[in-house]
Amino acid sequence: RFEWKFAVAGIIANLHDVVIILGFFAFFQWEFSLSVLAAVLAVLGYSVNESVVIFDRIRESFRKYRKMSPAEVIDHAITSTMSRTIITHGSTEMMVLSMLIFGGPTLHYFAMALTIGILFGIYSSVFVAAAIAMWLGVKREDLVKGGKKDIDPNDPHAGAVV
Repeated sequence: RFEWKFAVAGIIANLHDVVIILGFFAFFQWEFSLSVLAAVLAVLGYSVNESVVIFDRIRESFRKYRKMSPAEVIDHAITSTMSRTIITHGSTEMMVLSMLIFGGPTLHYFAMALTIGILFGIYSSVFVAAAIAMWLGVKREDLVKGGKKDIDPNDPHAGAVV
């Protein structure tokens, strides 16, 4: 269903998220506990979901807008998912910020990792993953398969392949 170029772009974007979170924790010398690891894994899942939504919209846009260039299709797909991204991540970030403020010392680093991860996860899913997919050369032919071929009923090679 998806092209390998999207997979590579998604993996690099997820690696970007993890490196940013770990970089913040290393730079500020914050405690890295199992709850922070859980937050990093949650951010990975969140970021994968966002990348899949954007890549799916890119795939749909390639089918729908045949006259647009790949850059225009990717731009249109990102623009059309932006309101969903802002609403989804904004509501999640409000909940995580309330955990950060009112959660106490037990939840502090968990909420801090989620806050950093969500903010940079938006950036990586929208800008990094899509840009890498474009850089890898995703094009319409990769995602839109040709029409059905006319099948000759008298062809001895037509039918099931064993």
